[in-house]
Amino acid sequence: MNIQKSLNKICERQSLGYEESLDVFRALFQGEITPAQSGALLLGLRLKGETGDELAAAVKVALEKARLVNNMQGVRIDTCGTGGDGRNSFNCSTAVAFFLADMGIRVVKHGNRAVSSSCGSADVIEALGLPLLDDPSRVEPELAKMNFAFLFAPHFHPGFAGIAPLRKELGIRSIFNLMGPLLNPARPTHQILGVPSETFMPLMAAVLKKNKVQSAAVVHGAQGFDELTPCGTNKVIFVNEQGLEGRAIDPAELGFNLCTPEDLACKDKDEALKRQKEILSGHGPQAMQDMVALNLGLGLSLLNPGVDMRECVSQARKTVSSGLKNLQVC
Repeated sequence: MNIQKSLNKICERQSLGYEESLDVFRALFQGEITPAQSGALLLGLRLKGETGDELAAAVKVALEKARLVNNMQGVRIDTCGTGGDGRNSFNCSTAVAFFLADMGIRVVKHGNRAVSSSCGSADVIEALGLPLLDDPSRVEPELAKMNFAFLFAPHFHPGFAGIAPLRKELGIRSIFNLMGPLLNPARPTHQILGVPSETFMPLMAAVLKKNKVQSAAVVHGAQGFDELTPCGTNKVIFVNEQGLEGRAIDPAELGFNLCTPEDLACKDKDEALKRQKEILSGHGPQAMQDMVALNLGLGLSLLNPGVDMRECVSQARKTVSSGLKNLQVC
């Protein structure tokens, strides 16, 4: 592997092929290239624009280094986003995950602490007294107990420890920010994956397709969220075994009242946790309940491909307004 050759290609705005990308990222993770070369690689890819092959290769190498949950069987779903939307919203994806688990669906939630939201998924899990799982052997027992397991990303991806100082020193968005939702060590069969920019949608969809996910939705929410919102028309790329399909989801057409981004924001972690507990109990601001119901309806539609989206959303709204019935988490 000639890193200078690869860097020159990137400088000339040429994309790396899949095999070349594998070599480059293996060298990066194994510390075989210098910090200067590593920084140049990440910055160059960002300026050029990462491709599906480059991202897929980076994900494959990272999973080679991960502590995977092997031999899992049956349907399992994850709900997560890349973060980076800067909206300071409450943690909608975690609320959706709890409602899915409460409905008897196995959820393998992969996440970390807050990045762009007021409160990250790990912060919510910790505040509710649930375990941040640190070992693959603990995942199946936790799923058997409550249909929900939270895989705390740092415990399952030790290979990132050596890269963390570089990322911190660079202080910019890099390909690693896109990789997070694609690195679930339990390899979900179904997934809602949110991105803060429409630009990233085809990229993430291509990697999900390459990784043979059974059914997924790559979401860019109205007003720049990395989740569906009731703020306006949302954009989605559906991924399944047949291919990719882009679609718009207008909450007004599904019976939701439109809201503003401010209606979904929390000023700090304490407020975000308060809202989370309210929503899981069937209460809380209507705009936040609507946002959870909208994303829950999307999850149900992925899991039930023969059922109309309107019916899934209707079921989701009833579920959210009633609060959790089986899970004792708040």
